[in-house]
Amino acid sequence: MENKLKIFGGKRLVGDVNVEGAKNAILPILAGVILCDGKIEIKNCVDISDVRCMREILKTMNVSSLAKEATLYIDTQKIENQKITHDLTQKVRASIFMLGALLGRFRKASIAFPGGCKIGARPIDIHLRGFKSLGVKVVERHGYIYCNAENMKAGKVVFDFPSVGATESLMMCASLLQGTTKIYGAAKEPEIVDLQNFLNKMGANIHGAGTDCIEIVGVEKLHGGEYEVMPDRIICGTYLLAAATCGGDVTVHNALAWHNEALLSFLKQTACQIDVYNDKIRLRADKRLLSIDKIQTLPYPFFPTDLQPQMMVLQSISEGACTMAENIFENRFSLVPELGKMGANIVVKDRTAVISGVQKLYGADVSASDLRAGAALVIAGMKAEGYTTISNVHYIDRGYERIEEKYSSLGADIKRI
Repeated sequence: MENKLKIFGGKRLVGDVNVEGAKNAILPILAGVILCDGKIEIKNCVDISDVRCMREILKTMNVSSLAKEATLYIDTQKIENQKITHDLTQKVRASIFMLGALLGRFRKASIAFPGGCKIGARPIDIHLRGFKSLGVKVVERHGYIYCNAENMKAGKVVFDFPSVGATESLMMCASLLQGTTKIYGAAKEPEIVDLQNFLNKMGANIHGAGTDCIEIVGVEKLHGGEYEVMPDRIICGTYLLAAATCGGDVTVHNALAWHNEALLSFLKQTACQIDVYNDKIRLRADKRLLSIDKIQTLPYPFFPTDLQPQMMVLQSISEGACTMAENIFENRFSLVPELGKMGANIVVKDRTAVISGVQKLYGADVSASDLRAGAALVIAGMKAEGYTTISNVHYIDRGYERIEEKYSSLGADIKRI
């Protein structure tokens, strides 16, 4: 039987907690190793199920990997181009990154349509249109994507939406392509900068990540080397929102405040106290916080969709009302019925939720529907009166390493059963 999390709520969170390497940076980097010829050490690598799934895919390509503490040792010297089958891609959405890397390295790729959390139609059409604009022949048939890049040429790619995944896929696809490729309308997330930094350290020539125009000058080959992954801004934000919701005094270490400026700006409106010291953020909350009038999710540097469910929990117990608009994923409000079981007052119409703060949440049996909803339910359970049991914990394990241990170290009463 699958594990569940059992939480006895009402405990304040006090202490220090460390942020691991960013899931959304590690996953594309693990695809990027396909472009490299040699041995690679990835430091600050978190042990989560999504990373293990990506390693499993690499293993089918004869790429070995060994995890030791927080470092992943990878050897690509015997890599083979293999079809990535449905049983592998259904486990992790990030498998789509393999497509761009395989095209860059081998000029051919076959991959089943990816799976992942059911938070909306994350279309890969943007990836495929980008490949086609460089001359890649794409055929979709029987649940698979077949790509032939024998006639691929460097050129211009224009996105009509700043897709993070498509930006990263095209960066990898063009890294070993003779000539200069430019991506216009690129996404600006810090994880894209991290991928650029990784590839450049392995010998690539890429500039402009973090802006809406990225330039990739193709090189002949990439080599091995060492790289340390950036800290996870979403995990950092999750801890801060947990502290704000439950009350207490928490210092988050290995936290880069400029990656979470939109969140910190909102939190300052709630009347909690926030102090930033280099790579640490301290949050103190000793009373019921104030609601934020309006929140909407938008691409970086604005408020991220991956923190919206956690923010919804805070707003559900804050004083006042909040209108929250979800502009990225249409199914991001799957959390609402579960919070309703716990006493929250939330009304959803289309992609907007109106959250009226209540005095208390109450423990209940709830189920995670995706990674971030699961993380949000943990926060709700730690705040609620009585016992909360969360099922579908495998979603949470996709992005949070031993979440129960982290919160227990801050004083929460939480265990895996």
